[in-house]
Amino acid sequence: MKIGILSQEPKCYSTTHLVEAAKERGHDVNVIDTLRCYMNITSAKPSMHYKGELLYDYDAIIPRIGSSITFYGTSVVRHFEMMGVFSVNESVSISRSRDKLRSLQLLSRKGIGLPVTGFARSPDDIDDLITMVGGPPVVIKLLEGTQGIGVVLAETKGAAESVIEAFMGLNVNILIQEFIREAAGSDVRCFVVGDRVVGAMKRQAKEGEFRSNLHRGGEAVPTKITPLERRTAVQAAKIMGLNIAGVDILRSSRGPLVMEVNSSPGLKGIEAATGKNIAGMIIEFIEKNARPNKTKTRGKG
Repeated sequence: MKIGILSQEPKCYSTTHLVEAAKERGHDVNVIDTLRCYMNITSAKPSMHYKGELLYDYDAIIPRIGSSITFYGTSVVRHFEMMGVFSVNESVSISRSRDKLRSLQLLSRKGIGLPVTGFARSPDDIDDLITMVGGPPVVIKLLEGTQGIGVVLAETKGAAESVIEAFMGLNVNILIQEFIREAAGSDVRCFVVGDRVVGAMKRQAKEGEFRSNLHRGGEAVPTKITPLERRTAVQAAKIMGLNIAGVDILRSSRGPLVMEVNSSPGLKGIEAATGKNIAGMIIEFIEKNARPNKTKTRGKG
Protein backbone atom coordinates (compact mmCIF):
# COMPACT_ATOMS: atom_id res chain seq x y z
CA MET A 1 0.00 0.00 0.00
CA LYS A 2 0.99 3.62 -0.47
CA ILE A 3 0.50 5.55 2.77
CA GLY A 4 0.91 9.27 3.39
CA ILE A 5 1.50 10.73 6.86
CA LEU A 6 0.34 14.34 7.10
CA SER A 7 2.76 15.92 9.54
CA GLN A 8 4.79 19.09 9.98
CA GLU A 9 7.21 17.25 12.27
CA PRO A 10 8.90 14.49 10.25
CA LYS A 11 11.49 13.86 12.97
CA CYS A 12 9.14 13.60 15.95
CA TYR A 13 8.75 10.19 17.61
CA SER A 14 5.16 9.56 16.51
CA THR A 15 5.86 10.29 12.85
CA THR A 16 9.15 8.36 12.64
CA HIS A 17 7.70 5.33 14.39
CA LEU A 18 4.69 5.26 12.07
CA VAL A 19 7.09 5.39 9.11
CA GLU A 20 9.15 2.53 10.57
CA ALA A 21 6.04 0.44 11.28
CA ALA A 22 4.72 0.94 7.74
CA LYS A 23 8.07 0.03 6.15
CA GLU A 24 8.44 -3.06 8.34
CA ARG A 25 5.12 -4.29 6.97
CA GLY A 26 6.23 -3.67 3.38
CA HIS A 27 4.39 -0.47 2.58
CA ASP A 28 5.48 2.58 0.60
CA VAL A 29 5.21 5.51 3.03
CA ASN A 30 5.87 9.24 2.73
CA VAL A 31 5.73 12.10 5.23
CA ILE A 32 3.80 15.02 3.71
CA ASP A 33 4.04 18.55 5.11
CA THR A 34 0.38 19.50 5.51
CA LEU A 35 0.92 23.18 4.85
CA ARG A 36 2.74 22.50 1.56
CA CYS A 37 -0.30 20.69 0.16
CA TYR A 38 -2.51 22.78 -2.11
CA MET A 39 -5.73 21.83 -3.78
CA ASN A 40 -7.28 21.95 -7.22
CA ILE A 41 -10.99 22.17 -6.42
CA THR A 42 -13.01 21.12 -9.44
CA SER A 43 -16.16 19.11 -10.06
CA ALA A 44 -14.57 16.85 -12.65
CA LYS A 45 -11.47 15.55 -10.93
CA PRO A 46 -10.25 17.18 -7.71
CA SER A 47 -6.50 16.85 -7.21
CA MET A 48 -3.86 17.46 -4.57
CA HIS A 49 -0.55 19.14 -5.33
CA TYR A 50 2.60 19.16 -3.24
CA LYS A 51 5.75 21.19 -3.79
CA GLY A 52 5.00 21.53 -7.50
CA GLU A 53 4.04 17.90 -8.08
CA LEU A 54 0.76 15.99 -8.24
CA LEU A 55 -0.04 13.67 -5.34
CA TYR A 56 -1.79 10.55 -6.54
CA ASP A 57 -2.17 6.79 -6.03
CA TYR A 58 -2.32 7.02 -2.24
CA ASP A 59 -4.30 4.24 -0.61
CA ALA A 60 -4.47 5.84 2.83
CA ILE A 61 -3.39 8.86 4.85
CA ILE A 62 -2.65 9.24 8.56
CA PRO A 63 -3.45 12.82 9.65
CA ARG A 64 -1.15 14.23 12.34
CA ILE A 65 -2.72 17.69 12.29
CA GLY A 66 -1.39 20.24 14.77
CA SER A 67 -4.04 22.20 16.65
CA SER A 68 -2.73 25.50 15.28
CA ILE A 69 -3.53 24.45 11.70
CA THR A 70 -6.80 22.61 12.28
CA PHE A 71 -8.75 24.58 9.67
CA TYR A 72 -6.24 24.15 6.85
CA GLY A 73 -5.28 20.63 7.92
CA THR A 74 -8.85 19.34 7.91
CA SER A 75 -9.37 20.99 4.51
CA VAL A 76 -6.44 18.95 3.17
CA VAL A 77 -7.83 15.75 4.71
CA ARG A 78 -11.28 16.50 3.26
CA HIS A 79 -9.77 16.93 -0.20
CA PHE A 80 -8.02 13.57 0.02
CA GLU A 81 -11.40 12.08 1.00
CA MET A 82 -12.98 13.67 -2.07
CA MET A 83 -10.27 11.97 -4.13
CA GLY A 84 -11.33 8.61 -2.67
CA VAL A 85 -8.33 8.20 -0.33
CA PHE A 86 -8.96 6.42 2.97
CA SER A 87 -8.16 8.58 6.01
CA VAL A 88 -7.61 6.81 9.30
CA ASN A 89 -9.36 9.76 10.97
CA GLU A 90 -11.75 11.72 8.80
CA SER A 91 -11.90 15.50 8.48
CA VAL A 92 -15.27 15.98 10.18
CA SER A 93 -14.19 13.78 13.10
CA ILE A 94 -11.00 15.78 13.61
CA SER A 95 -12.89 19.09 13.53
CA ARG A 96 -15.49 17.71 15.92
CA SER A 97 -12.92 16.58 18.48
CA ARG A 98 -10.88 19.81 18.25
CA ASP A 99 -13.90 21.91 19.23
CA LYS A 100 -13.92 21.33 23.00
CA LEU A 101 -17.39 22.73 23.54
CA ARG A 102 -18.93 20.82 20.63
CA SER A 103 -17.26 17.56 21.67
CA LEU A 104 -18.53 17.88 25.25
CA GLN A 105 -22.05 18.59 23.99
CA LEU A 106 -21.95 15.51 21.74
CA LEU A 107 -20.65 13.30 24.57
CA SER A 108 -23.26 14.72 26.95
CA ARG A 109 -26.05 13.96 24.49
CA LYS A 110 -25.01 10.30 24.47
CA GLY A 111 -24.83 10.06 28.26
CA ILE A 112 -21.04 9.82 28.61
CA GLY A 113 -19.74 10.75 32.07
CA LEU A 114 -18.25 14.27 32.12
CA PRO A 115 -17.08 16.83 34.68
CA VAL A 116 -19.87 19.36 35.24
CA THR A 117 -19.08 22.11 32.74
CA GLY A 118 -20.32 25.67 32.33
CA PHE A 119 -20.09 28.01 29.35
CA ALA A 120 -21.12 31.65 29.30
CA ARG A 121 -20.26 34.93 27.60
CA SER A 122 -21.44 37.72 29.90
CA PRO A 123 -19.49 38.80 33.03
CA ASP A 124 -22.87 39.20 34.73
CA ASP A 125 -23.27 35.40 34.73
CA ILE A 126 -19.95 34.54 36.41
CA ASP A 127 -21.34 34.13 39.92
CA ASP A 128 -24.08 31.72 38.84
CA LEU A 129 -21.65 29.90 36.55
CA ILE A 130 -19.28 29.14 39.43
CA THR A 131 -22.20 27.90 41.54
CA MET A 132 -23.46 25.79 38.63
CA VAL A 133 -20.25 23.71 38.52
CA GLY A 134 -20.18 23.13 42.27
CA GLY A 135 -18.29 26.17 43.50
CA PRO A 136 -14.56 26.58 44.08
CA PRO A 137 -12.11 25.18 43.39
CA VAL A 138 -12.93 25.26 39.67
CA VAL A 139 -10.92 24.58 36.53
CA ILE A 140 -10.95 27.30 33.88
CA LYS A 141 -9.96 26.30 30.33
CA LEU A 142 -9.35 28.20 27.14
CA LEU A 143 -11.31 26.54 24.34
CA GLU A 144 -8.29 26.88 22.06
CA GLY A 145 -5.73 25.58 24.59
CA THR A 146 -3.77 22.33 24.15
CA GLN A 147 -1.31 20.25 26.20
CA GLY A 148 -2.42 21.95 29.41
CA ILE A 149 -1.76 25.48 28.11
CA GLY A 150 -4.54 27.90 29.07
CA VAL A 151 -5.79 25.74 31.95
CA VAL A 152 -6.04 27.39 35.38
CA LEU A 153 -7.12 26.03 38.77
CA ALA A 154 -8.91 28.72 40.78
CA GLU A 155 -9.06 27.66 44.42
CA THR A 156 -11.34 30.43 45.73
CA LYS A 157 -14.41 32.18 44.40
CA GLY A 158 -12.54 35.48 44.27
CA ALA A 159 -9.70 33.94 42.27
CA ALA A 160 -12.18 32.29 39.89
CA GLU A 161 -14.02 35.56 39.32
CA SER A 162 -10.76 37.40 38.63
CA VAL A 163 -9.46 34.82 36.16
CA ILE A 164 -12.79 34.53 34.33
CA GLU A 165 -13.15 38.30 34.09
CA ALA A 166 -9.58 38.56 32.77
CA PHE A 167 -10.20 35.94 30.09
CA MET A 168 -13.52 37.51 29.10
CA GLY A 169 -11.75 40.88 28.88
CA LEU A 170 -9.40 39.35 26.32
CA ASN A 171 -12.45 38.28 24.28
CA VAL A 172 -11.58 34.57 24.36
CA ASN A 173 -13.92 31.65 24.90
CA ILE A 174 -13.53 29.63 28.09
CA LEU A 175 -15.07 26.64 29.83
CA ILE A 176 -15.50 26.36 33.60
CA GLN A 177 -15.43 22.84 35.02
CA GLU A 178 -15.78 21.24 38.41
CA PHE A 179 -12.53 20.18 40.04
CA ILE A 180 -12.39 16.40 40.56
CA ARG A 181 -10.48 16.32 43.83
CA GLU A 182 -10.34 12.52 44.11
CA ALA A 183 -8.42 12.30 40.83
CA ALA A 184 -5.47 13.71 42.82
CA GLY A 185 -3.75 15.29 39.84
CA SER A 186 -3.91 12.20 37.66
CA ASP A 187 -5.82 10.98 34.64
CA VAL A 188 -5.89 7.88 32.45
CA ARG A 189 -5.04 8.04 28.74
CA CYS A 190 -6.81 5.24 26.87
CA PHE A 191 -5.45 4.70 23.37
CA VAL A 192 -8.22 3.53 21.04
CA VAL A 193 -7.59 1.83 17.70
CA GLY A 194 -10.76 0.82 15.87
CA ASP A 195 -13.22 -0.57 18.37
CA ARG A 196 -10.85 -1.45 21.22
CA VAL A 197 -8.48 0.08 23.74
CA VAL A 198 -5.01 -1.19 22.80
CA GLY A 199 -3.14 0.48 25.65
CA ALA A 200 -3.69 2.59 28.75
CA MET A 201 -1.45 4.64 31.01
CA LYS A 202 -1.96 6.67 34.15
CA ARG A 203 -0.49 10.15 33.98
CA GLN A 204 0.41 11.74 37.30
CA ALA A 205 1.08 15.46 37.65
CA LYS A 206 4.36 16.52 39.24
CA GLU A 207 4.25 17.80 42.81
CA GLY A 208 2.51 21.14 43.14
CA GLU A 209 0.85 20.79 39.72
CA PHE A 210 -2.69 19.64 38.89
CA ARG A 211 -2.20 19.22 35.13
CA SER A 212 -1.03 15.68 34.30
CA ASN A 213 0.10 16.37 30.71
CA LEU A 214 3.45 14.76 29.92
CA HIS A 215 4.45 18.03 28.23
CA ARG A 216 4.08 19.71 31.64
CA GLY A 217 6.32 17.24 33.47
CA GLY A 218 3.75 14.57 34.30
CA GLU A 219 4.87 10.97 34.67
CA ALA A 220 3.26 8.00 32.91
CA VAL A 221 2.92 4.43 34.17
CA PRO A 222 0.93 1.52 32.73
CA THR A 223 -2.43 0.92 34.35
CA LYS A 224 -5.25 -1.59 34.23
CA ILE A 225 -8.58 -0.10 33.30
CA THR A 226 -12.00 -1.30 34.35
CA PRO A 227 -14.55 -2.67 31.87
CA LEU A 228 -16.56 0.54 32.34
CA GLU A 229 -13.52 2.71 31.59
CA ARG A 230 -12.83 0.60 28.51
CA ARG A 231 -16.41 0.93 27.23
CA THR A 232 -16.43 4.66 27.97
CA ALA A 233 -13.22 5.25 25.99
CA VAL A 234 -14.37 3.25 22.97
CA GLN A 235 -17.80 4.88 22.98
CA ALA A 236 -16.32 8.39 23.29
CA ALA A 237 -14.05 7.80 20.28
CA LYS A 238 -16.99 6.39 18.33
CA ILE A 239 -19.18 9.40 19.14
CA MET A 240 -16.45 11.66 17.74
CA GLY A 241 -16.19 9.39 14.70
CA LEU A 242 -12.50 8.69 15.33
CA ASN A 243 -10.80 5.39 14.49
CA ILE A 244 -7.61 6.43 16.29
CA ALA A 245 -7.99 8.41 19.51
CA GLY A 246 -6.49 9.19 22.86
CA VAL A 247 -9.33 9.40 25.37
CA ASP A 248 -8.43 11.12 28.64
CA ILE A 249 -10.45 9.94 31.62
CA LEU A 250 -10.64 11.18 35.21
CA ARG A 251 -11.36 8.58 37.88
CA SER A 252 -14.09 10.06 40.07
CA SER A 253 -16.32 8.83 42.89
CA ARG A 254 -19.19 8.61 40.38
CA GLY A 255 -17.26 6.70 37.73
CA PRO A 256 -15.08 7.55 34.73
CA LEU A 257 -15.39 11.11 33.42
CA VAL A 258 -14.14 11.96 29.94
CA MET A 259 -11.97 15.06 29.94
CA GLU A 260 -10.93 15.12 26.28
CA VAL A 261 -10.84 13.04 23.09
CA ASN A 262 -7.63 13.62 21.14
CA SER A 263 -7.55 12.97 17.38
CA SER A 264 -3.72 13.03 17.08
CA PRO A 265 -2.53 11.30 20.26
CA GLY A 266 1.22 11.02 20.72
CA LEU A 267 2.81 7.58 20.61
CA LYS A 268 5.95 8.07 22.67
CA GLY A 269 4.39 8.13 26.13
CA ILE A 270 1.91 5.30 25.58
CA GLU A 271 4.46 3.02 23.90
CA ALA A 272 7.05 3.65 26.61
CA ALA A 273 4.53 3.03 29.40
CA THR A 274 2.94 -0.10 27.92
CA GLY A 275 5.80 -1.58 25.88
CA LYS A 276 3.37 -2.07 23.00
CA ASN A 277 3.93 -1.28 19.33
CA ILE A 278 0.94 1.01 18.94
CA ALA A 279 2.23 2.34 15.60
CA GLY A 280 2.19 -1.20 14.21
CA MET A 281 -1.42 -1.60 15.37
CA ILE A 282 -2.39 1.57 13.51
CA ILE A 283 -0.80 0.29 10.29
CA GLU A 284 -2.54 -3.06 10.79
CA PHE A 285 -5.86 -1.23 11.16
CA ILE A 286 -5.23 0.54 7.85
CA GLU A 287 -4.41 -2.79 6.16
CA LYS A 288 -7.74 -4.22 7.28
CA ASN A 289 -9.90 -1.19 6.56
CA ALA A 290 -8.45 0.96 3.78
CA ARG A 291 -10.53 0.76 0.64
CA PRO A 292 -10.99 3.30 -2.17
CA ASN A 293 -13.81 5.73 -1.45
CA LYS A 294 -14.41 4.20 1.99
CA THR A 295 -15.26 7.37 3.87
CA LYS A 296 -18.44 8.33 5.68
CA THR A 297 -17.84 12.02 5.18
CA ARG A 298 -16.89 12.11 1.50
CA GLY A 299 -17.97 15.44 0.09
CA LYS A 300 -19.40 16.67 3.39
CA GLY A 301 -18.35 19.79 5.22
